[in-house]
Amino acid sequence: MKKKIFLYLLSLCLFSSCITEDIHDNTPQGNFDALWQAIDTKYCFLDYKHEEYGLDWDEVYRRYSNRLTDDMTKKQLFQVLAEMLEELRDGHVNLVSAHEISQYREWYDQYPTNFIDTIQRIYLGKDYKTTAGIKYQVLEDNIGYIYYGSFSNAIGESNLDEVLNELSICDGLILDIRNNGGGLLTMSETLAARFTNERVLTGYLRYKTGPGHNDFSSPEPVYVEPATDRVRWQKPVAVLTNRHAFSSANDFANKMRQMPNAILIGDKTGGGSGLPFSSELPNGWSIRFSASPIYDPEMNHLEFGIEPDIKVNMTSEDMQRGIDTIIETARIQLKKK
Repeated sequence: MKKKIFLYLLSLCLFSSCITEDIHDNTPQGNFDALWQAIDTKYCFLDYKHEEYGLDWDEVYRRYSNRLTDDMTKKQLFQVLAEMLEELRDGHVNLVSAHEISQYREWYDQYPTNFIDTIQRIYLGKDYKTTAGIKYQVLEDNIGYIYYGSFSNAIGESNLDEVLNELSICDGLILDIRNNGGGLLTMSETLAARFTNERVLTGYLRYKTGPGHNDFSSPEPVYVEPATDRVRWQKPVAVLTNRHAFSSANDFANKMRQMPNAILIGDKTGGGSGLPFSSELPNGWSIRFSASPIYDPEMNHLEFGIEPDIKVNMTSEDMQRGIDTIIETARIQLKKK
């Protein structure tokens, strides 16, 4: 997977000329055209989102270009461009200026939080252990609990050995990635490799090869290889998810649902399946967007999230009593197994 990502980035560099090299002036219209064209030629989900909710990128151009004026301020231009990008409904799409960063938030704002850190601390207790961004504890019913809050926190192989060895006495494992907004895609692969004894097909990757909306390479398979000469978990594992599990956390959820002893519990993940690409507008603002889609083993898009095997929300009654409904559901399911 690491090699695939490197080759993908190299192919993008060869395929794409920098936006500032196109013939666009540093004017409101020129910057607008540069941004719209970058999405039109390099963004990877235009056809898919047209199918899903009727996105018409040409219509978007006409509607938002009517709001441009030659004398508009930088902040006014930023507002127009940011609102145009929101039409993509993609948390990976960001416009960055010196004064502001645009971000689409409705992929989680419209859903229950399904994670309360003060309640989680009750389960962790005061004697929990932590290493390389992981918090872990043995719960009172001999179920192991791991919380991994960000894939931006790199975990060493020795760290994982230590954690899994400590929890090897447990009857099952809860792996909580709620509110994990993503980070290093390589960490998704590294962690998933601890839950299989054989090579597992987890999906496919396609590369953008041209300016057309559907100009992609043939699907290339993505596998998780078992971690060799390392501790691998052999018992049931429940992966806890919510809408704030995004990007590489979304990728990890997809990988884990292919594992024989794993079950996903909680809410649908937040999505964000495209590998991001960055470039620059004539005025120096940078733009980041999804440029290469990742699919599941059946070639289904993962962009809008992954449904859990058991869908459950935290109830208000449980929260008032300091109980995490999702953790409790996982404990019940693990005991059944």
